[in-house]
Amino acid sequence: MYLEIISPEATLFAGEIESLTLPGTDGSFQLLENHAAIVSTLEAGSVKIKGNISLPETAKAQFESVSKDETLYAISSGTVEMRDNKIILLSD
Repeated sequence: MYLEIISPEATLFAGEIESLTLPGTDGSFQLLENHAAIVSTLEAGSVKIKGNISLPETAKAQFESVSKDETLYAISSGTVEMRDNKIILLSD
């Protein structure tokens, strides 16, 4: 799956991942490969990115590495769209 994380300032990450767990307004949910198309609003919390990802130097301070294949990204709100194995996460 391909993930793009976009903040008001810049694109923070773009690359392949294994899964994504998000703090939805109706509860936490996970996106896996071949997930049905979805658009959802997000609330404050941590986005969990599974996969061995490489972050740009300019964005590393905004992410927390939990392990080799798990990274957290804190958001205050946002929107996510997944379609055809491409995820776009717009975050505040």
